[in-house]
Amino acid sequence: MPETVRAVTVDPAAEGKLAIRPVSLRDPDRDEVRVRVTAISLNRGETRRAVQMAAPGWQPGWDFAGVVETAAADGSGPAAGTRVVGLLPSGAWAEKVNCRSHAVAALPDAVTDAQAATLPVAGLTALHALRQGGLLLGRKVLIDGASGGVGHLACQLAAAAGAEVWGHVRRAEMREAVAGYCGGRVVVARELAAAKPHGPYWLILDSLGGSALSAALTMLAPNGVCVTLGVSEGPTVTFESRDFFSTGGARLYGLTLFHELMSVERAGIGLALLAGLIAAGRLAPQIAVEAPWSEIGTIARRLIDRDFAGKAVLHLR
Repeated sequence: MPETVRAVTVDPAAEGKLAIRPVSLRDPDRDEVRVRVTAISLNRGETRRAVQMAAPGWQPGWDFAGVVETAAADGSGPAAGTRVVGLLPSGAWAEKVNCRSHAVAALPDAVTDAQAATLPVAGLTALHALRQGGLLLGRKVLIDGASGGVGHLACQLAAAAGAEVWGHVRRAEMREAVAGYCGGRVVVARELAAAKPHGPYWLILDSLGGSALSAALTMLAPNGVCVTLGVSEGPTVTFESRDFFSTGGARLYGLTLFHELMSVERAGIGLALLAGLIAAGRLAPQIAVEAPWSEIGTIARRLIDRDFAGKAVLHLR
């Protein structure tokens, strides 16, 4: 029988247009685990959609960590009582969720719920973007938005793969934090083009679009690749096509995470890898804000307004 649980829903009358309301949770399918959620993480894309575009009653949320309450009936996935991190296409910001067993991963004891909750969208996006560069050992990698949720994880993962990592930020106060992720190689400038003297780059990760993507396409090494995964600066790009194609073999790859998870690798595989790196001390998510989930409206607004860098994690209490 369906169970009533509390979940974050879109409510135009609530503070920040998000409120915790009772909802009905259906019985899990045979290949789903039921998880009691302990922590959630906010991503700017889903938060902006919820606050600015979604219809009343919609349940947002991608990232969650928690404890398996009921194992999958088909025997797949972790057993009841296992601490897990997982990913849903929507509705993860709730007391309990049903999730496909291939979209969760068991957590090592050394990984906290808050650390785990940062991983699904930001960590998997960084991981899949970097994989477009293949072997990164000794290669130059440039990451714009390096202080952001995806960027700071991408810097660390690229460094762990042996790359020479350059991080780009627009504000000088972000230099110190980013420098720790990329061996002090930080470009502080309004425009990504300021990174050109340090190139060319084997791989560039662009989450800004606009002029940043335009500059990135002219800074690639032969056979290099630019992965574009966001448009926070702007959705329209103009660039010098000759500077791009005359490089030789340069590629532009458009990355959408949920496409990658359907066509390349299931989420649980990457989540297990990322959690293991945290446990080994090789990956450290930057958590800028921790708060109870009752503050969802306030934290969502702060995230949209770029009031902090790094990740926001909310605890269910």
